[in-house]
Amino acid sequence: MVEMEVKDDRSEKIRYDHTDYPIFIKRGLISSYPNRAAPVHWHDDVELITVLSGEMQYNVNGSIIALGENEGILVNARQLHFGFSAGKKECDFICILLHPLMLCATPAYERDFVLPVLHNRNAAYVQLHKDTVWHKKILEDIWRMYEVKDETAAPLKIQSLFLNIWIILYENIAPETRPAAQNASLSILRNMIGFIQQNYAASILLADIAASGAVGQSKCCRLFAEYIGLTPNAYLTQYRLDRSTALLKNTDMTITEIAPAVGFGGSSYYAEAFRKWIGSSPSEYRRTHNVQ
Repeated sequence: MVEMEVKDDRSEKIRYDHTDYPIFIKRGLISSYPNRAAPVHWHDDVELITVLSGEMQYNVNGSIIALGENEGILVNARQLHFGFSAGKKECDFICILLHPLMLCATPAYERDFVLPVLHNRNAAYVQLHKDTVWHKKILEDIWRMYEVKDETAAPLKIQSLFLNIWIILYENIAPETRPAAQNASLSILRNMIGFIQQNYAASILLADIAASGAVGQSKCCRLFAEYIGLTPNAYLTQYRLDRSTALLKNTDMTITEIAPAVGFGGSSYYAEAFRKWIGSSPSEYRRTHNVQ
């Protein structure tokens, strides 16, 4: 699992594979994430997922998409999303993140071909089916990116494949049909989630979360339920627990030290919440993952 960093605008800061090229490619297992669920996040990059075996679900702006073997999804920039396994099953997948700047050779390219797709609310995501011709081409290009990622000319080849995918999107996505109101709600939710991710170690009340989105507490709760399926406080607790797993795996901090470091008032409450979420105690989790 790759630990998540948050930028000043509360979007995810991607640790690219290359210092000078905005490319991230990895093969992973859903079981590498605590409780087989990645944290809710968003970023400026376009995300490409293909499932090699098993299955997972992907939440994009509150829509749940089921992905099976040889299927995938393309998630547009700045969409709220996360992958998970509702049935706690395994999934072997490839994840690729590419920044749209790779497509912007000139301001005209950006204006005429890149921004119209990035800003198309009807293209928040594309579920990729192996039996749909243009979807299959994108799935093949995703696999090809993974194949060439370690070659000397990988950045060039990946940029070329990304361009091929963008041409397919540009020629096949439908015109915008979704109301602008949804975009406003997502912006509010992004602010509230970002507030939690930046301040989870401190004491946070529901009123604080709502204030970060400039909405009332009832609307705050409604947006979390609609798009994430959790209450704000439940999301806060899960995020704290998720952050604690990194400390369990990567440090020699005691349970008593970890609990307040991630925002829990006491180690007993932390251990009880951890067991309910993960199914084991923090100490058992640490031993299982061969931590220091």
